[in-house]
Amino acid sequence: MEPVKEWKGRATLVDLLDRVFDKGVVIHADVIISVAGIPLIGVNLRAALAGMETMLEYGLMQDMDARTRMWEAQHRKSKEVSLRDGEELILKIFGSYYYSKGIYTAWKSGRFYFTTTRLFLYQQDIAEIVFETPLNKIKAMAIRSERSFTGKDRDIIYLSLEGGKIARVSVLETVEFEDKLQHLVEEAGVILDGEAALMEEFDERASSFLVDGEKIFCTGKIWHLLPEGGIMTDAWKPGYLYLTNKRLCWWYEFGCKIAFQVPVEEITGATKERRNLSTVLKDKEVLDVIYNGTGFKEVVSFSGKETEQWVNALNKTISMGGQTGEDRETETCPQCGRTASIKELLEQGCSMCGWVSPVRNKEVHKIKALA
Repeated sequence: MEPVKEWKGRATLVDLLDRVFDKGVVIHADVIISVAGIPLIGVNLRAALAGMETMLEYGLMQDMDARTRMWEAQHRKSKEVSLRDGEELILKIFGSYYYSKGIYTAWKSGRFYFTTTRLFLYQQDIAEIVFETPLNKIKAMAIRSERSFTGKDRDIIYLSLEGGKIARVSVLETVEFEDKLQHLVEEAGVILDGEAALMEEFDERASSFLVDGEKIFCTGKIWHLLPEGGIMTDAWKPGYLYLTNKRLCWWYEFGCKIAFQVPVEEITGATKERRNLSTVLKDKEVLDVIYNGTGFKEVVSFSGKETEQWVNALNKTISMGGQTGEDRETETCPQCGRTASIKELLEQGCSMCGWVSPVRNKEVHKIKALA
């Protein structure tokens, strides 16, 4: 390296880095360490500092660079995943899997491998398969847009596996992943169920408060105006709103609990309007739900992006007399042909001809026998 002297009056860190990577820097220094004016240690320092391209250009460190590149190539090759006998690779796509074991939870990234028999996520750096499932064990698939810790929305793919396990994955190309998985699973002889089949299964929050026979029909992230209590004044808090076949309830995200609930049959109205939530949050959509309280009408307020959908869902529930899901599904009486709700026919029988479900008959006879 030929030393070049260029003086600009003042050198910045950017100038120094540019010089190091472009032309290189030769350091030649004599350092003397003294204590109380007495020289104790002498250092004669000679060093060349430059980018690898500059070093190789001047014939320095060539052997070391060749050995390093050879080792890295062999190391990477040895970490390639091995397919099973008769297994064929169909697609490889970058993504991540939500790993949860005990108290440890994290998104683990790698490459998803689609083969003729299975789907798995492989981390090359540690040569480990993080997630794996046979294609014929995948029972349902659903895709939802969720807010990540970076504040951006991304698609999360939920897979229902045999045994009741739910796998959460995220990939760069959601549509390609969905199409390929659908095709391969169908070739394996399985027809995937849609989002409705997964609605209750993948909602970890709901599993903590749902009761026997309760099913979710609408859910979404929404803000709720919590009423004052103790020293706390009215405040808008984030959470999740649920409409089930039994109640409308709101899950307080921070407190991890149900902070509001009302039976569906007590809901009498739902409207939306634009209001100021605070001095900062102005002109926001607000959903007002009217319900029967203790002797008088009460109003509870929510705010979010999907207020129109909530108004429609709640008003539909009100028009059906508080019935949702199975309660709204109708069937004809097998004896006289009268149309009635499935729930009514199974639990009460037909009010027109007196027909009673065989299952109901058995229960009645069993109760009489015990009595």
